[in-house]
Amino acid sequence: MFPESLFPFNLIFPFKKIKVFALIGNSGTGKSFRAKLIAQKYEIDYIIDDGLLIRDDRILAGHSAKKEKTFMAAIKVALFDGKAHRDEVAKKLQSGKTKRILILGTSEKMVNKIASRLQLPAPSKIIKIEDIASQEEIERAIHTRHIEGKHVIPVPSIEIKRSYPNIFFNAIKILRKKKGPVGLGATPSVHEKSVVRPEYSKRGKVIISQAALSQMVIHCIDEYNKNIKIKKIVVKDDEMGYRLVITIDVPFGTQLGGNIHELQRYLIDNIGRYTGILIEEVNIIIDKITQ
Repeated sequence: MFPESLFPFNLIFPFKKIKVFALIGNSGTGKSFRAKLIAQKYEIDYIIDDGLLIRDDRILAGHSAKKEKTFMAAIKVALFDGKAHRDEVAKKLQSGKTKRILILGTSEKMVNKIASRLQLPAPSKIIKIEDIASQEEIERAIHTRHIEGKHVIPVPSIEIKRSYPNIFFNAIKILRKKKGPVGLGATPSVHEKSVVRPEYSKRGKVIISQAALSQMVIHCIDEYNKNIKIKKIVVKDDEMGYRLVITIDVPFGTQLGGNIHELQRYLIDNIGRYTGILIEEVNIIIDKITQ
């Protein structure tokens, strides 16, 4: 949970009565394509997808992660890493008398983090993409994402052309039958989604070797406190960023135990600032207190 100082006083927990839904699945599996259908099924008012707050085919607040030029920058936007960004969306939600929200993300941890940063309750219902799409549909979506570099934003093309004309690629219209009053049969409804091609999808993911990242960790810890001895560094990477597990020895009398979160934040901030690499998580293990 983030400290209250990150938000204006009147934005602290204003959404306790909101029901939050989540749609999760790996990147490129078709979450944005199906978001509107989920919203209709559960009578959801708002959709949060890749940094945008969407309602009734309109972008109400935020800015799209898909306009970012690097993969890491896009992740930070999708996670509402910037204070001004999350404040803008939180204020819009507060003024809209929101009842139900759908958050899209690649994992439960991601949607929980987004909810926390927007001061929303944790999702009470989590839907997996595998529950609403066949394996064939998922594989087709992955091909479109990774081979063709195409992404979907669940709003009509007129919205995207106005806000993000430089990444607009195409529009998809979906005809669905909507149940009408008894005896009148079904009435057709048309939903439009926009296909975009972000700059970062053309450039590919920024990758750093484990050895190089380990050297950065050593350098940062040495700057933070020269008396800390590093025994082991384990680097893991996934779609969301890099995760570090660092085992250290500290000298007796060093009050590091009370400042462990400060060291974690120091590593995340400095590596991110100087390399553009997103450090998703830092776990520090104190193995020994030395004389």
